[in-house]
Amino acid sequence: MDSVAPPESQGGAVEGAAEVVRTYKAWEGSNKFCLGGRFVFGPDVRSVFLTIFLIVAPAAIFCVFVARKLMDDFSGDWGIAIMVVFIVFTLYVLVLLLLTSGRDPGIIPRNAQPPEPEINENSTEFGLSQTPRLPRTKDVVINGVTVKVKYCDTCMLYRPPRCSHCSICDNCVERFDHHCPWVGQCIGLRNYRFFFMFVFSTTLLCLYVHGFCWVYVRRIMNSEEITLWRAMAKTPASIVLIIYTFLALWFVGGLSVFHLYLISTNQSTYENFRYQYTRRENPYNKGIVRNFMEVFFSSIPASKNDFRAKVQKKSVRPSQTAADRFVGTNLTNATREQRKEFWDEHIDRVVSMGSNRITLANGNNIAEMSSSNSGV
Repeated sequence: MDSVAPPESQGGAVEGAAEVVRTYKAWEGSNKFCLGGRFVFGPDVRSVFLTIFLIVAPAAIFCVFVARKLMDDFSGDWGIAIMVVFIVFTLYVLVLLLLTSGRDPGIIPRNAQPPEPEINENSTEFGLSQTPRLPRTKDVVINGVTVKVKYCDTCMLYRPPRCSHCSICDNCVERFDHHCPWVGQCIGLRNYRFFFMFVFSTTLLCLYVHGFCWVYVRRIMNSEEITLWRAMAKTPASIVLIIYTFLALWFVGGLSVFHLYLISTNQSTYENFRYQYTRRENPYNKGIVRNFMEVFFSSIPASKNDFRAKVQKKSVRPSQTAADRFVGTNLTNATREQRKEFWDEHIDRVVSMGSNRITLANGNNIAEMSSSNSGV
């Protein structure tokens, strides 16, 4: 069998020669990296800055126009405590935002090559569709319930149960929940806990600001002996914060309640919207207590990716996809020979089984088809 010399570039170097780079520089997904691959974000990482602004701006207004005034109204350390607790809690929320947005959510590394195709040896019917192929789904038994796992053409792997491919980040993510535009990251196995803590803590922060704004308005009413409306007119910042936190509570509060329901039933947002376990059994439900323990008290698995590891990055060249390998486009000489050998072996197997479903005419057609493929 003749071999084909690899093409050379203009400089004389062999095309496809590899260079050693960090993993994050050769990353094939849409992620953005920071500090040399120590932080990994989604492609919409800019939305994180909007989220930070929506937290920090009202926090600054509260400190300047409300908490500072309450420090004078409350005797002793109570006024100082209101300010200190608020600042610490705000920083805590921002840290949770960073932990949610800047870590690997559970990305499954891509395969360099697709898995080996399956050949149905029991089949006696024959045609172009009988070339080696990968089944689109496989059955996996989880707690006595059969679930289907799908093949991902992009990552060239069978996704584990509860895994899905995010079209925004272009990665397969374990226990995929959803892609959150507010944190600019997928929510999955390794950051779901921090995501829920961020949303729930933001809800408590809104309640804190909302409550103390009303306390300040009440203090004005009592000190100056005026009506509620006049007291509100004297502190427009409090009124803005009351309206802002009221509207925010509908969002983050409702989201917190929804995810409390998902945790109690051991569902993800993706599963809840797509599979609707109310119509069939949920194989992952372990009971309310164990479901909460799984989310909040189980150890977070280590990342499957070392973004700072050194790998070989091939130069840009057309890659052979699964379709090229199994369907027959862009076939190399070796692949053509393998296909011819496959057809010959499959024909001999069918004939030896005494199959009467292939007539002489069909055999001639297949032989002609095999010959034409080998000469392409």
